[in-house]
Amino acid sequence: MKTPVKIAVSGAAGQISYSLLFRLIGGDLLGPDQPISLSLLEVPQALVHLEGVVMEIQDCASPLLHEITCHSHPEAAFDQADLVFLVGAFPRGPGMERRDLLEVNAGIFSVQGRALNAAAKRGVKVLVVGNPANTNAMIAQRNAPDLPPENFSAMTRLDHNRAVSLLANRCRQPIGEVQGVIIWGNHSTTQYPDLHHATVNGRPALDEVGRDWYEQEFIGAVQNRGAEVIRIRGKSSAASGANAALDHMRDWILGTPEGRWVSMAVCGDGSYGIEPGLMFSYPVESRDGEWSIVQGLDIDAFSEAQIRASEAEIKLERDMVRRLMP
Repeated sequence: MKTPVKIAVSGAAGQISYSLLFRLIGGDLLGPDQPISLSLLEVPQALVHLEGVVMEIQDCASPLLHEITCHSHPEAAFDQADLVFLVGAFPRGPGMERRDLLEVNAGIFSVQGRALNAAAKRGVKVLVVGNPANTNAMIAQRNAPDLPPENFSAMTRLDHNRAVSLLANRCRQPIGEVQGVIIWGNHSTTQYPDLHHATVNGRPALDEVGRDWYEQEFIGAVQNRGAEVIRIRGKSSAASGANAALDHMRDWILGTPEGRWVSMAVCGDGSYGIEPGLMFSYPVESRDGEWSIVQGLDIDAFSEAQIRASEAEIKLERDMVRRLMP
């Protein structure tokens, strides 16, 4: 038997985790022959609900599940973890300003960052799903000074997947015919879904759909897709969020297909003029478990303005919680 991979999941009793955990034990992340150990983290008041989730996981009788444990203390949950999904975050409530939401989550993710620094394996891969994801990931990373910054990322893969799907549907082409979509910036309504380098069935995407549809309909549709799901379904995007988290982590670990990139929010190095150290979404390739930002793409004036607006928002969020970033 292979050595089990230890996967820690925070917010483990929540809806995204409920969709994620059963796919993890089914081998959807690491394959059908890789055993895993699950380490589940929840706030104390949610542990009783988590117990019911654990019962269901056990009732699946998955041969891949080596062990499952539950925790209310991050350091215990992250002890010797190989992979970490930080799904749990404090939701925005009635009357809450964005600054209030940032402050509350900054406290949560600074604690989790310190716990990762103390307990996780040095090669741990950490994916932040809980919103505001970019800033939460930046806080966690800054509070884990003994771990390489490249071990942390935030999820913009759901935005990427939405953009790919909307483009494919518009062109009436299979998903596999779409390449080169990029999500730049923040996982928020300032994100920039870029089609300037995208192709559909080998043809330039903008030639296929036209600039009017792209600028007036597509960009806003991607930016507001999550809110639209809530409006229509009455609940947030749990299943597609879990699927995107799996896509993100799988491509990070196993590598992106040759000649293709995906969108990941990673700790920037100054590429494309973005301030170094910001957790910013770029086009990314992955090889042997290590990501790299795709270089040398032409950025026109329209794209530059969109990218800078999203960068400005991330800087503003960072400045609001700078006191929790060592």
